[in-house]
Amino acid sequence: MYQVIARKYRPQVFQDVVNQEHVKTTLENAIAQGRIAHGYIFSGQRGTGKTTVARILARCLNCIHGPTAAPCGECASCREITAGGAVDVIEIDAASNRGINEMRELRENVRYQPARDRYKVFIIDEAHQITSEAFNALLKTIEEPPPWVVFVLCTTEAHKIPATIASRCQHFSFRSVDFEELTARIAWICEREGIEADAEALAVLAQAGEGSVRDSLSALDQAIACCGGKLTAAEVRALLGAFALESLERVTQALADGDSRSMLEIVDELERNGHNLQHFSRELARYFRNLLVARIAGAAGSARLIAASPAQREKLAGIGSGFSEEDLTRYLHLSLEMFKDLQTSLQPRFHLEVGLVRLVQAGKLLPIEQALAGLGETRARAAAPAPQPVRPAAPAARSASRPTPFELDRARKSASAPEPPRPAEPPRPAPAPAAKPEPQAVASNADASPDAPRDWRASLHAALMTLGLPYTADAVENSEVVESAGELQFTTSKAYKLALREEDLRAALHQMGPAAGSRPLRIRVIVGDPSEPAAPIAAEAREDDVSARALANPEVRRFREVFGGEVRKVRNLKES
Repeated sequence: MYQVIARKYRPQVFQDVVNQEHVKTTLENAIAQGRIAHGYIFSGQRGTGKTTVARILARCLNCIHGPTAAPCGECASCREITAGGAVDVIEIDAASNRGINEMRELRENVRYQPARDRYKVFIIDEAHQITSEAFNALLKTIEEPPPWVVFVLCTTEAHKIPATIASRCQHFSFRSVDFEELTARIAWICEREGIEADAEALAVLAQAGEGSVRDSLSALDQAIACCGGKLTAAEVRALLGAFALESLERVTQALADGDSRSMLEIVDELERNGHNLQHFSRELARYFRNLLVARIAGAAGSARLIAASPAQREKLAGIGSGFSEEDLTRYLHLSLEMFKDLQTSLQPRFHLEVGLVRLVQAGKLLPIEQALAGLGETRARAAAPAPQPVRPAAPAARSASRPTPFELDRARKSASAPEPPRPAEPPRPAPAPAAKPEPQAVASNADASPDAPRDWRASLHAALMTLGLPYTADAVENSEVVESAGELQFTTSKAYKLALREEDLRAALHQMGPAAGSRPLRIRVIVGDPSEPAAPIAAEAREDDVSARALANPEVRRFREVFGGEVRKVRNLKES
């Protein structure tokens, strides 16, 4: 009767076990020194040799020449353990024997000495399936078993083993098998079986196992049944549903060209050929990960980091060099999100199409640092040749300061906008309290007494008209403007709030010159009824010192010029 390759070539001694040197060395030394523990926990991913090592340990302990690290394989004990028929080596499937009654039966069986061999070895596979009550029933037995008993608990989920059990056993964590060692193992088995396989086909089989020897050997058995005595990479990929590097390269070519149409054609071809779209998205995420690793480490440095043949690593390094690390990181993140969405999607094709188009759009984005740097260069070039209009002399304190790019922009607007005729003598507002004051010239309050109340609404209206901002001027005209505690408060209706931009109002204050005073004012816009008196702002003024300093920062101002928005609250991190 035919025996599958995974069972036929199962290791029988420690030397045959692949890539578990830390486990083999420790167990060999423990046997040689006679320091054999009464309980072991073998944990790790599937197909890495946990149960195999447990059986080898049983052979080492019960060999007629033992305990020895190299069992003979010829005595009755070794042959029976290899065949799975040894009386004193009991294998228990905890997935189907997980209850308290089975553990009580095991506890009763422990009391009896071995029928023939030196040790009675209990190998409990899938040990994490045992219930909490069953573990509690087994707790005392594992802690203080008879001297002839050894427990080996094998599990893929070590975190489900209770701490009370784990603390009474020695824990060995099995690692996933390296790609190179797994490829060498498959090549050795193919040679023993008389199978001809090229390096690319061996790499595909090793990738299919994802670090599991048993999964890779099962794929090898399936490939031999399909292809016969000669294995080629194309046939093996078609059998296992894997995607060639050339098919995934079409995605990166579409990203390099910024071609969204090619992405839709790729999805259509996958759908027509009956490929699994979820599997494609998973392979695409792995492909971007390999590109990122190859871009960072290079073809030579990624030998142990990328599960691929040397020729494929060279090609991945060449493709990755055409993208930046930031782009590849972004593509990897988006592909992982796309794979996650496809797990529960009722329309996987739509999700895959949208995900691939998003990859194209993400490739056109600029880093925020580059965008800000480019904006600064553009503003500097635009501001350099601009003519400066002739203005009245400003106070010494203001003339000493360097104008900001924003003030230069406003200056250019004021130079191009027609200036309204200035009357010979500016009229003063009518004394009647009910009449609304008319707009005045920019410097209408320049000669007023310092103690007299300043007519901010009229002055700002005139300055805004001079700057060519009629909508903002109209919003000021229909607002209540009050100065209090170093703050200029605008009370307006909801319809005019958006027109009262702080940048425009500050430009108007700068245009007013001496009429605005030498001390800078904070600007606050609130929504309310302009006919009602404004609420006192003394309380807010006490906490606005931190906000004023933060908003005056050049980087903050530059960020707001680029992205806009509103700063609603500034918090001092040193006080929080």
